Amino acid sequence: MRIFIETERLILREIEYTDENDLFEMDADPDVHLYIENNPVKTIDEIQNGIKLLKKQYEENGIARWAVVDKLTNECMGWSGLKYFNLQVNSHKNFYELGYRFKKKHWGKGFATESSIAILDYGFKNLNVESIFAITDPKNLNSKKVLTRLGFDFQETFDYEGDPTDWFELTKTTWESRKPIR
Repeated sequence: MRIFIETERLILREIEYTDENDLFEMDADPDVHLYIENNPVKTIDEIQNGIKLLKKQYEENGIARWAVVDKLTNECMGWSGLKYFNLQVNSHKNFYELGYRFKKKHWGKGFATESSIAILDYGFKNLNVESIFAITDPKNLNSKKVLTRLGFDFQETFDYEGDPTDWFELTKTTWESRKPIR
């Protein structure tokens, strides 16, 4: 297991099969899936298949979503991280997208912001990318607040797999000039 980053409250590391029960708890909750196209998972096999895909992304791209672990309890609270897209989305190809998902009981505690700050620093410094993108449902006001707090700029609403989706961008120059409050 590779640990990438530690923050004040969190450990960000590769997702492991030992996280399957925590990820199942998160992804079986319909409220967690309210603003994403996926349906809540019904079996642990679905989680195991997802972990297998993430491990493939680690191998192929050197990065994928990371487990977000509470330092005090060692609980995997969800995931956060960068996903590399080599397929075209909204006229972009070969880009990194920031994403995060947490168990409902951990919403509103700043974990998305805290983990994302560390991940964005990692992306701009270690991967040396010029831009990182994010997408969210236009009705997901909490996610949009997190992205705005991080410094992302809304670009447009586009059609993603039949649904309106908000597209955000954060450039390295913008990140370096207006880092969010830590």
